Amino acid sequence: MSEARTSEKAKAGKGGPRINRNVELEAIRPELAEVIERHAFGLDERRPDVVARRQLKNQRTVRTNVEDLCDPGSFVEYGPLALSAQRQRRSMDDLVRRTPADGLITGIGTVNGSLFDENKARCMVMAYDYSVLAGTQGYFNHKKKDRMLSLCYEQRLPLVFFGEGGGGRPGDVDADGVMVAGLDLPTFALFARLSGRVPVVGIVSGYCFAGNAALLGCCDAIIAAKNSNIGMGGPVMIEGGGLGVFRPEEVGPIDVQRQNGVVDIVVEDDVEMVAVARKYLSYFQGAVSQWAAADQRILRHLIPENRRRVYDVRVVIETLADTESFLEMRPEFGPGMIAGLLRIEGRPFGVIANDCRHMAGAIEAEDADKAAHMMQLCEAHGLPLLALLDTPGYMVGPEVERRAHVRKACRMFVVGAHMTVPYFSIVLRRGYGLGAMAMAKGGFHESFFTASWPTGEFGGMGLEGAIKAGFKKELEAIADPQEREDLYNKLVAEAYARGKAINAAAHLEIDAVIDPADTRKWIMRGLQSVPAERTERAAHAYVDPW
Repeated sequence: MSEARTSEKAKAGKGGPRINRNVELEAIRPELAEVIERHAFGLDERRPDVVARRQLKNQRTVRTNVEDLCDPGSFVEYGPLALSAQRQRRSMDDLVRRTPADGLITGIGTVNGSLFDENKARCMVMAYDYSVLAGTQGYFNHKKKDRMLSLCYEQRLPLVFFGEGGGGRPGDVDADGVMVAGLDLPTFALFARLSGRVPVVGIVSGYCFAGNAALLGCCDAIIAAKNSNIGMGGPVMIEGGGLGVFRPEEVGPIDVQRQNGVVDIVVEDDVEMVAVARKYLSYFQGAVSQWAAADQRILRHLIPENRRRVYDVRVVIETLADTESFLEMRPEFGPGMIAGLLRIEGRPFGVIANDCRHMAGAIEAEDADKAAHMMQLCEAHGLPLLALLDTPGYMVGPEVERRAHVRKACRMFVVGAHMTVPYFSIVLRRGYGLGAMAMAKGGFHESFFTASWPTGEFGGMGLEGAIKAGFKKELEAIADPQEREDLYNKLVAEAYARGKAINAAAHLEIDAVIDPADTRKWIMRGLQSVPAERTERAAHAYVDPW
């Protein structure tokens, strides 16, 4: 090729593609018009009857919820043109109008993008549409799920799962030639393997049964509206199994699921459900630069001077944490233990705390389950954990042993021993027995630090019980009741003097006794002392659903 021709070609390429200036850029060709029209059938504007039905139930459409969850304009939908596998029994027009996206909206968007950079804000969304065949799991939406779950795993995207729906769909007759029972589907394994790799949060309002509930139950946390019913089998399956006839409202109502620990956070409606989901995700997206906190001198006055008086440890947590940053999980399950997420100077933490208002803070089987789950959640996703201690130890007695207490109590020791994230223990008042050791990651020297407020007191078991057991012979040898009582009180007072926080610190059983007002400083200095990157891989590869 001559230099002249090469030069002419280069010049032609400099201006970019050659465009016919007579083309009408706003013109829509037929094939594009068809695509636009097909997409439009899934939009709320084309489904006013669906919108009206949802409003009657005080619910929003699933598209409205997804749009509210994701930052404006950030959601990119995958697979919106899918239809139900029912071409043999429905007309194409009917399928297009009544089964948009095959009842499952999936895609990637950003959540909390105003607080975090785009990479941290990216999130996978999978949302069942109850208005399409009762939100059931069809052949093509299973295929779509499998595609998205693989992307979610590969790209390490947090997942938000809207779970409303009725489980498997028996009416997809087009699939009869390619499947029998469908039990070889990879969907549930793909969903479950996300646990521990990325944060997975399930949210639901309305009915969530069978396969939808099986996915929901694999989530790290479940946020549910008051109108929710959640069950591994819905009324159809229950009746089919010969177990009776029930209305959907009778299966797994929220009052049951909030008390037994299935649901982590109960909210009023769809609006709050989505707002709380955004807040929950934020703890796993990093630190925030803007924060405020209460006057920390308040902490000096929250533990009663009378050691027998109870107090609300939630007030301690809320005062210690950044303002309005505490998000409690499972408040009605395991009421002797508080667990949740919070921020200190903008940094996210997990927290567990004994609640002395329930059984004096003794750790029961359910309390231990709750604490172990929070410990696993923090370990899997790299959050530091703060433990606030005020416990007489593990609960004892025949009744609690009926609830597998031995095994459940010891989960705290096993999980704690494998934790690699920063772990900080603060004793507010009582630190007694095995329960206190379990709260402190297995022992007072296992945490990064174990510090006590001046109100702290320590012992191998409750001091009154220890005196009664240890000095039984001496006390029984005294015939005079008053003289016996005087000796008992004297021994108890001596035990309390020995167990005072300042004495425990002097014997190096704890690291320090601190001014409560300095607690945040201790925590942040501790965090700053930890290497930026953990040298060991997270020891828990997944978060136990329980």
